[in-house]
Amino acid sequence: MSEEILINVTLMETRVALIENGLLQEIFIERHNKGGHVGDVFQGKVVRVMPGMEAAFVDIGMDKAAFIHASDLSFIDAEGFEVRDDEHKPIQELLREGQSLVVQVAKDAISTKGARLTTHLTLPSRNLVYLPRSKHLGISQRLEDGEERERLLAQLQACLHQEGLIDQGGFIIRTAAEGSGMEEFLEDIRFLKRLWSKVDARIARGDGVKHVYREVPLYIRTVRDLLTPDIEKIRVDNLHSFAEIDQFLQDFIPELKATVAHYEGERPIFDLYGLEDEINKALGRQVKLKSGGDLIIDQTEAMTTIDVNTGGYLGSRNHGETILKTNLEAATAIARQLRIRNLGGIIIVDFIDMQDEEHQRQVQRTFSKALEKDHARITITGISQLGLIEMTRKRTRESLGQILNSHCPVCAGRGTLKSAETVCYEIFRDILQVARAYENDVLLVMASQLVVDRLLDEESDTLAELEELIGKTVKFEVEPMYTQEQFDVVLY
Repeated sequence: MSEEILINVTLMETRVALIENGLLQEIFIERHNKGGHVGDVFQGKVVRVMPGMEAAFVDIGMDKAAFIHASDLSFIDAEGFEVRDDEHKPIQELLREGQSLVVQVAKDAISTKGARLTTHLTLPSRNLVYLPRSKHLGISQRLEDGEERERLLAQLQACLHQEGLIDQGGFIIRTAAEGSGMEEFLEDIRFLKRLWSKVDARIARGDGVKHVYREVPLYIRTVRDLLTPDIEKIRVDNLHSFAEIDQFLQDFIPELKATVAHYEGERPIFDLYGLEDEINKALGRQVKLKSGGDLIIDQTEAMTTIDVNTGGYLGSRNHGETILKTNLEAATAIARQLRIRNLGGIIIVDFIDMQDEEHQRQVQRTFSKALEKDHARITITGISQLGLIEMTRKRTRESLGQILNSHCPVCAGRGTLKSAETVCYEIFRDILQVARAYENDVLLVMASQLVVDRLLDEESDTLAELEELIGKTVKFEVEPMYTQEQFDVVLY
């Protein structure tokens, strides 16, 4: 199996793609003007306690107040370790308005919901997760080999004993630690202890709402979390980011053989595997299957539904075999779409009804097997009498559609289209591509009024940097007949 990671870093955003055998498996996008906050630690202030919800709202300096449930609360004893509320006290006895609280973002703000918080702080490294206020030692459930689990836990204990850190904080061994030795664990432990010392010092410096720890940039985070022995190459199209990743690999993962390369090709890096088309397809409702069938994917506030159809596929055998073939293909395709689109929460999959119980078991096994590569936590049921599979997939950040699309004012929220911001960024990428191919000193962008207004207002600083980068002048013309998604970049 051949896997690689492509990293596209521009003035506007960072995009990371995980490729397997030439096919996109996952896409991560972080826009520099509104980066995600999962993993960030804040000193916040309780602004409202909600007894009926057993929760509270906390000001952490964002536009929307964040949310914390009573089950995510713990308190610190005299030794600095967590004490849970075993007596299940009412939330109003645990928190009060105006109280200062150190919290970590567990889920980013999504749609109308504010960020979800916890007081159970964790700091990740390559092989370990540090729990500075706990004494718990654990290991990822994804590591299934019993002997390897025992070896890693014994190795962790030995490292903590060597460093004199027994009962000085908790640790969880990550899936990526499989095969790691003492030296890797010791490096991670020392790094995490130094990091926590800095974070703890920031927390101690006065009250008030403040950001005390920020997770590493997306391109470092994905390399840290996604890099496995199966990854053969990492390609980065930004020199500064390439240097940071290369240094990170030397410092923390020198044993892996993956090569990191600065991509300097004329073609945009995401064009290597047609990723722009893949991303655009992932914003649509319909996914075509090779057999002629299709998937219809609908994402709502409450849940995501996926409907499997045979379409025009008739098959060469009987009706049952036709349905089985379509469902088996759909099972693999659905698992891939969940990762690409980053669909989370409750998901209902409506397979085509199968009368044969063995066919149902085959589809169930194929689907479960395809989901094994997913990094998100998943729970799944068997196929019901109606041919439905109910599942949940942990949601920590916005889906691809929520990041790239905005609600369409024309259809009053019944559908979506690319936001003006997304179209602007597509225009910037086209400008870079055209500028490389032609020597004209002036380029003309034709787009809708909304997009041109954004280019000249919110994106004006980026535009100025882009013009300086390419050494050309960019002019704009409003095309009244263009929709928000339409534009052209032409020679002037």
